[in-house]
Amino acid sequence: HVQLVESGGGSVQAGGSLRLSCAASGYTYNRNCMAWFRQAPGKEREGVARIATGSGDTYYADSVKGRFTISQDNAKNTVYLQLNSLKPEDTAMYYCAADPFLGCLRGSIPPASDFSYWGQGTQVTVS
Repeated sequence: HVQLVESGGGSVQAGGSLRLSCAASGYTYNRNCMAWFRQAPGKEREGVARIATGSGDTYYADSVKGRFTISQDNAKNTVYLQLNSLKPEDTAMYYCAADPFLGCLRGSIPPASDFSYWGQGTQVTVS
């Protein structure tokens, strides 16, 4: 079965950095769209970044562009999210998402409803 296991969250001061990891298993990793979302208390789940695991094409939300970097290690079936220059407004639960049959469209992050599988979430707190 499909499984996404996240790690790497934590508490940092503003301006700090974190790296989140999402290890995927149970499906053919390198032919789909994977994404990171975040959700702060009382807010909608927001797409942060996505990567096409076949081509490596990436896309970012405007709120994180230039500060966050999504990458992958195909040998490990793992997607990463490097968070730099963190701000208090980046505080949220971060989730990775995948769907074995979902491709990435250029210039966008698919909506959360398009993804069938989700990680358990990892908390990022910036003070």
